Amino acid sequence: MTVITTFKEKRREKQIKYERSVLRDLSIQTLKERVKQYFGSTRISSAFIINTGMEEACYDVAIEAYLLGAKFSKFGYYGEDIESVRMRCYKEEKHLVDTLFNFLLYWGNGEEGVMSESLYYLCEQYVQVWWREGYEKGYRRYKLRLH
Repeated sequence: MTVITTFKEKRREKQIKYERSVLRDLSIQTLKERVKQYFGSTRISSAFIINTGMEEACYDVAIEAYLLGAKFSKFGYYGEDIESVRMRCYKEEKHLVDTLFNFLLYWGNGEEGVMSESLYYLCEQYVQVWWREGYEKGYRRYKLRLH
């Protein structure tokens, strides 16, 4: 008797294995430092002290952006430039930015309403930095044939 597995199951197993291997390069300390770097100087920094759930949401979005960049790094390995690769995953990246922005607006103390445009740009930069770092790590992994 053999066990029949579907293509979707095998692809999902391979994706999980790759994501675990990529996440080994990511440190929690780096996540904490980036959150302080990007969101520590804004008015919502006082809300971070009150609600650690906001900080965890930033970690979640950072990890998702990192994995998205690592996933799309294979296109860079095969010759595409980084901007065209970013345009391939524009919708996913925009979704991450919007998710983080809306979460921060919802759980903030209401003081960031005046600065909501600058907060959006901060969220956008935060996601882009993590995407680029994931892309670079994934690209290196493809070059070293560790994928």
